[in-house]
Amino acid sequence: MIEEYIDALPVTSKTEIYAARQLIRDKGVEAFSLIVTRQLYKKLWEIKISQERIMYVIQDKNSVYMLHICKKQKGKAEKQELEKAKKRAKAAGLL
Repeated sequence: MIEEYIDALPVTSKTEIYAARQLIRDKGVEAFSLIVTRQLYKKLWEIKISQERIMYVIQDKNSVYMLHICKKQKGKAEKQELEKAKKRAKAAGLL
């Protein structure tokens, strides 16, 4: 689902997201000091890339779970996206 969303993005956004993901694979949790992130709720964080937001949880230094991706929005829709990510994290036992 996340892959399909990314593949449908414009080339510039897609390239930035794949570069960030590769950086995380290469450097592990150290990569998060090099990209723009923000804590959303407990262990749930987001990566900010252009207008896209990738919500994730770090379980340990070798395990990062990307749970949801969406376009930056204001208001109610943004809260709905956060709830989707929280629900997925709880279902996976990550929160």
